[in-house]
Amino acid sequence: EVQLVESGGGLVQAGGSLRLSCAASGFSFNDYAIGWYLEAPGKAREGVGCIDTRHDIIYYEDSMKGRFTISRDNARNTASLQMDSLKAEDTAVYYCAADLRCPEKYYYGMGYWGKGTLVTVSS
Repeated sequence: EVQLVESGGGLVQAGGSLRLSCAASGFSFNDYAIGWYLEAPGKAREGVGCIDTRHDIIYYEDSMKGRFTISRDNARNTASLQMDSLKAEDTAVYYCAADLRCPEKYYYGMGYWGKGTLVTVSS
């Protein structure tokens, strides 16, 4: 059974940092790209970025590039999203997803999804 399990969410003050993890099982992690997405309250899902099998990274929004860092550890079947200089508007449920390739911006159809972890940034 394919599973993606996010962890590391919580409450943090503006300006602070959080590191989200995505633990994968049930598929060949090395062969899959991992995407990160967010869904803010009352808003549509939005792409954060994606890391492919060569560890090349796409950040879908300029506002996140430089504050958010995506990485992966194939030996541990995990991916991470390091979030620094957090802002109140970063408050959202964050999801990781997996598919054979990183998708284009605004495509939200990656094949496997986790259930998300809530990040709340207080101002």
